[in-house]
Amino acid sequence: MRAYLGIPYAAPPVRDLRWREPQPAKSWDGVFHADRFAPQCYQPMRNSNANHYSGADVVSEDCLYLNVWTRPGLRKAPVIVYIHGGAFFIGSGSAPLYDGENLSQESVVFVNLNYRLGPLGFLALPELSKESSNHASGNYGLMDQIFALRWIRDNIDAFGGDPANVTIVGQSAGSMSVLALQASPLAKGLFHRAVGMSGAMIDGPIRMPSLAQAEQDGDKLKAAWKAPSLAELRAMPADRLMVPRVPGGPTTGPVVDGHVLPAPIPDIFARGAQSDVPLLVGFASDEALGGLGPVSGLADYMDKVRTYFGSRGDTVLNLYPANNDSQAKAAARRADRDATVVTSMYGWAALQSAHGKAPVYGYEFSRPHSYIPGLSFSDLDPDTAGAYHTSEVPFWLGTLDAFNRYRPTRQWTAQDRAMSKAMMRGLVNFARTGVPTAPDVAWPRYSPLRPKLVEWGTATGVKPWPEQKKMEFFKAFHSTPALESKAKSN
Repeated sequence: MRAYLGIPYAAPPVRDLRWREPQPAKSWDGVFHADRFAPQCYQPMRNSNANHYSGADVVSEDCLYLNVWTRPGLRKAPVIVYIHGGAFFIGSGSAPLYDGENLSQESVVFVNLNYRLGPLGFLALPELSKESSNHASGNYGLMDQIFALRWIRDNIDAFGGDPANVTIVGQSAGSMSVLALQASPLAKGLFHRAVGMSGAMIDGPIRMPSLAQAEQDGDKLKAAWKAPSLAELRAMPADRLMVPRVPGGPTTGPVVDGHVLPAPIPDIFARGAQSDVPLLVGFASDEALGGLGPVSGLADYMDKVRTYFGSRGDTVLNLYPANNDSQAKAAARRADRDATVVTSMYGWAALQSAHGKAPVYGYEFSRPHSYIPGLSFSDLDPDTAGAYHTSEVPFWLGTLDAFNRYRPTRQWTAQDRAMSKAMMRGLVNFARTGVPTAPDVAWPRYSPLRPKLVEWGTATGVKPWPEQKKMEFFKAFHSTPALESKAKSN
């Protein structure tokens, strides 16, 4: 294997380049020593008892680097580009969970990358829009991703990859990024397949604001930072920007800015203006991005449903019925999952199916991890976590052992490793052909009449997507401004 770590794909976005489009990296003479990861983009650190603890990593604004894993002798191999998640606020390509060594053994070139995060990656301000030749601001992190894809197009053949066969893959915020890249005219032609895992800023509770709304939120942050001018903001230490002291105040993330995203994503798909490429999307069976939260029993479930969904609460109780405490806890988890994750992934699949020619495939991951007995985390209960948000990633990428790098946490079984191998094979075949074939799996193409997906669980098989009437209900609920506002406040 060959790993090339910390390759600069853009100039450091520091000083006057803070909150500007990425610029080309400086060239160099001689040999560049790509033998260690670059710093993470500026972000808060996780404590050492967290489930996804990745060590005491270095952070810096000088962070626009990518990593390449390949094998000697490869020629025109499929390229898989992984975009990390982390709520557009944390994460990096150096995290062991996203290591490319095992997947690249399947004769693909694997690339992952850093992109700007938090306010440094997504701040919108009227002054920034005014100084931009595109009359837009925000989305600097998405522009970093596009810039990295251009670098890959221009250079990946030197690593044995095929620039005409690039698959972008992302989970959570990385999946939201993949959707944005599929919709963006700036990313056209830079990738040829797309994989989204558990994240899409459409149809659910997480939606992209307009540029005007994002600029208003940016003004609130600017006031909290007590910096009256752009010059002062660009001179401010980065750590002060990452923790704006505004309790319950605005956050930053992708925006419909008129440049990277010229219109809301559903409108772009409705015009058939998206990158029409084969698509694989899915979710984990026990995840949620908000919603009701845990319930103590039947009475608590009914009360929380009627509070959260207001006048539509009884509809939810009919869609997710429960007659006792145990059923209520399970129903609450399913309702939260469907309302916050599945409806978005379903909506993405439906958009591509309705307005594109390339095929769509789906999956559900339902296999709990195999933990060491008696283990505890600061942010996860192994006894109740199930197939939690992000739990499928190590199976797709073959990075199961990343969880034991800093302290033993998992006792992986032979069955776990066999399923990971099969999922890796499905991903590689999708990158190679546009069809996610895997051993003993007849993967159905998405059909709007009777949509089906592949479930990766205690066993592997084909099952229906969650009922369409549930998806339509949550889509309508989240599209009603008053209700959407109420849901966000909870």
